[in-house]
Amino acid sequence: MADKIFRVNMTNLTSTIEEVPPAWAGYGGRGLTSTIVSAEVEPTCHPLGPKNKLVIAPGLLSGTVAANSGRLSIGAKSPLTGTIKEANSGGTAAQLLARAGVKALIIEGQPKGDTWYSLAVTPEGVTVNEETELIGKGNFAVVDALTKRTGGKQGLITIGPAGEMKMGGANISIKDPDGGLRSSGRGGLGAVLGSKKIKFIAIDPKDGKVAIADPEKFREANKVFAKALVDHPVSQALGQYGTNVLVNIINESGGLPTQNFSKGQFAGHEAISGETMHDTILARGGRIKHNCHPGCVIQCSQVFNDAAGNKLTSGFEYESIWAMGADCCVDNLDHIAQADKLMDDIGVDTIETSVAFGVAMEAGVLAFGDGAGVCRILQEDIAKGTPLGRIIGNGAGSVGRAFGITRVPVVKNQAIPAYDPRAIKGIGITYATSTQGADHTMGYTIATNILGVGGKLDPLTKEGQVELSRNLQIATAAIDSTGMCLFIAFAALDNATCLPALIDLINAKYGLSLTGDDVVNLGKYILRTERAFNTAAGFTSADDRLPEFFYLEPLPPHNVVFDFTGKEIDTFWNF
Repeated sequence: MADKIFRVNMTNLTSTIEEVPPAWAGYGGRGLTSTIVSAEVEPTCHPLGPKNKLVIAPGLLSGTVAANSGRLSIGAKSPLTGTIKEANSGGTAAQLLARAGVKALIIEGQPKGDTWYSLAVTPEGVTVNEETELIGKGNFAVVDALTKRTGGKQGLITIGPAGEMKMGGANISIKDPDGGLRSSGRGGLGAVLGSKKIKFIAIDPKDGKVAIADPEKFREANKVFAKALVDHPVSQALGQYGTNVLVNIINESGGLPTQNFSKGQFAGHEAISGETMHDTILARGGRIKHNCHPGCVIQCSQVFNDAAGNKLTSGFEYESIWAMGADCCVDNLDHIAQADKLMDDIGVDTIETSVAFGVAMEAGVLAFGDGAGVCRILQEDIAKGTPLGRIIGNGAGSVGRAFGITRVPVVKNQAIPAYDPRAIKGIGITYATSTQGADHTMGYTIATNILGVGGKLDPLTKEGQVELSRNLQIATAAIDSTGMCLFIAFAALDNATCLPALIDLINAKYGLSLTGDDVVNLGKYILRTERAFNTAAGFTSADDRLPEFFYLEPLPPHNVVFDFTGKEIDTFWNF
């Protein structure tokens, strides 16, 4: 079965299946979402209006048994940043869409009236159905209800109340193998799905399978690739302690943003560290290893139980724990886990929303360290869409504007993640130049600046940081197109067999003869395509800057500022 483009028009509630245009055939994941958004969306359109389109695309290796290939890309014009956007997530949807023969699902138009809908995707096409039972419900209630309706075997993409209310921090959630949730978190794409009045998308591939041009070569390449991933020491640390292993490491570097980015170290770091979390999980009978999608060999996810031994949250990540922890000065893991669960249920990005809480604490809305207050506002305000809830639910920039705060850590209105760019300068270049607002995953210089992967580059020096970020952003854009987890990059940077094995996997699946240069050129094409969209939307190099306070306020303990000139930052695009 050849892959096709599945297109849904929400204005007239119809769907079609189309052949893949030759120009799109070589792309998957982010490469395909950004190509389609650039080709079909007017850059100046309102992100919540009828001219925006939401594009969902599995990666080039999705639906195969390739290790760590279960990531899904979702793209649109972002209502948070106004830029092009690709949000990336685990879960089962990518593999099931690929098995259903979906190269990309394009959702366009906008229905009139107040009726809500769901989509049912099968290899035969997409059915648009009215939905009444689950409107207003949280994501967990949607998962439970659809598990009962379908027996739990279908894939699920859903939005919570935040997406229905079209908040700028709204995410899109994807069901994982255990019925938990994974988030396409950044950029407010849940609001785009909400603007199209779609509550959820169910995916049933029937008995569909993904064709492999050369199965034997594919199996051999996958063995080499998986071994490279499993053998890498960072993969092993992630498997034992999860991504939260980084709390103590980044705190030690002086780059852990604390108290709304006013300090680089958190006194309560041990209480929220990966090591403490690991011991707590074991003591409470949780799981220290867990898949966010089938076929993951790193298993950095986990299940965190409450004191009574009941599941509280899963996929308890460093970014979320830092943002609700150090940035808000909360040193209680249970409060952070409860907030994590609430955000998953409401359907808001844990980075954006938690950084927004840090700005709200700066404004005096609640005290720094008030974890119980965070949970209360999530339940009573954000979930219900009160005025305060909408201000916080629309992100950190929204809170700063509403309360007149000047220390607002955003780039292109998107909250800055868990690494302070004054103490880790490479990541500052990534935040500034990213085509999608501040995003550590666009070019994860922490690997080289802090972890010593792919070499070592002093995080406090300016030398080499622009080149490091550029090379990583190019490589990441290509990885995001394969359906692979970003964490394959650690092995790819250090193990000479890893990247060639990945290329061999693609070649064996499609019967191609790609080289390393082709992968690099794909990454460059994606970045240039995304930048061209943003330029047409009105963005200039002046938008590729960090907030003023990073240049003015020295960060303890190193007492450093971000000291790149605009001219130096702009050299990023010299490729």
